[in-house]
Amino acid sequence: MNRRLAQGFDGDLERQQHRAVEAVVALGANLGDRAETMTAAIHDLARLPLVDEVRVSEPIESVALTPEGRDASAPAYLNAVAVVTTRLAPSLLLAYLHAIEQRHGRTRSERRSAREPGWEDRTLDLDLISYGDVISDDPDLLLPHPRAAERDFVLEPWLAIDPDAVLPGAGRVDAALARLRGSGTRAERPPGSHPRPGEGEA
Repeated sequence: MNRRLAQGFDGDLERQQHRAVEAVVALGANLGDRAETMTAAIHDLARLPLVDEVRVSEPIESVALTPEGRDASAPAYLNAVAVVTTRLAPSLLLAYLHAIEQRHGRTRSERRSAREPGWEDRTLDLDLISYGDVISDDPDLLLPHPRAAERDFVLEPWLAIDPDAVLPGAGRVDAALARLRGSGTRAERPPGSHPRPGEGEA
């Protein structure tokens, strides 16, 4: 891919505009008022410069994951997916996502690549899952997210707002979710759990 497209150009914001693309952002939270935080984060996304539209799934709950597997005793996650139509370069969008996390109390204990899972609880987690059809192996901008196809709490809400969604390099999202469920690895959400009707749109 074109590295300058992934990283963004030097200079002011006006020079960093690109054609509008659909970027997929996964939201998660398991501390504090999860629904309120995610609603505020969605509003923050919609107010970003060069963002034209934000479509958001209904939230679902998922069990917290640890290096040992699922931990039902830990605070449960609320998860959602937003499809963001934007003209921001992906590197700039990712920087804005991190700023929104910090605004809502997220502290990152250490710098790590998206290839490395993080197990800590968090007030807000915003992951850039995909940016159009861009594929990047830059450690600071891995696209698509390297573990997206392994997460039913990403794939399921994504499909709810885009039934024809495609994950670059992995194919159709509905097929990826079917493979995940067929392999018996859909451990991210306990059997029989459902979206929380009282929490509304994230």
